[in-house]
Amino acid sequence: MSQELFNQLDQKVAATVEALELMKLENEELREENQRLKQEREEWEQRLTGLLSKFDDMTESAATP
Repeated sequence: MSQELFNQLDQKVAATVEALELMKLENEELREENQRLKQEREEWEQRLTGLLSKFDDMTESAATP
């Protein structure tokens, strides 16, 4: 009976370790995706800032006779 309990415990520990390894891999993938998305957002913000600056310049030049 105790051998069977040890086998069950061993299986559960192995399954838990495997699940943890998969979660670590998934976590790393999510970190990389998050970093990529942050970089993409920063690029969009820079482009939008540039466009807004151009609009401001156009507005200022149109207001100045």
